[in-house]
Amino acid sequence: MQIQGGWKDMRKYSFLGIALLVSWMMVACSSTPAAKTSFAASLTGGAEVPAVTTTGTGSATVTLSGKTVTVSGTYNGLSGAASAAHIHGPAAKTASAGVILALTVTEGATAGSGTIAGTGTLTDAQITEMRDGLYYINVHTAANAKGEIRGQVE
Repeated sequence: MQIQGGWKDMRKYSFLGIALLVSWMMVACSSTPAAKTSFAASLTGGAEVPAVTTTGTGSATVTLSGKTVTVSGTYNGLSGAASAAHIHGPAAKTASAGVILALTVTEGATAGSGTIAGTGTLTDAQITEMRDGLYYINVHTAANAKGEIRGQVE
């Protein structure tokens, strides 16, 4: 008794199986996740190093387009008018670091409330550090010259 098709069919199906497996592997290996380009920071006095007692809070959105970083955010409840704001890094949440980018603060109708904004260019190393969560935003006041509220850019 002979099996219908014999070795000819077996080779055909084996080849088809191998071709499907190779195709699947090529798709799986070429699909890499997109690099993160949008970040957020929630600013509080408790996030300062050392922590600051304040009713001030803030939030910011950070976007990355190529090597250009753009920051847009708000703050309120500070002890007084904001005197400066910056992106600092690289630093973990429990450490401090130097200024990477100065931001513009615009006070609102109520002292201690307003907006922060800025745009700058980052190096490849700085982009990697930002994506690794090693940058933070800090808003300074006269009463808290080292920073009244801070939030890690994540």
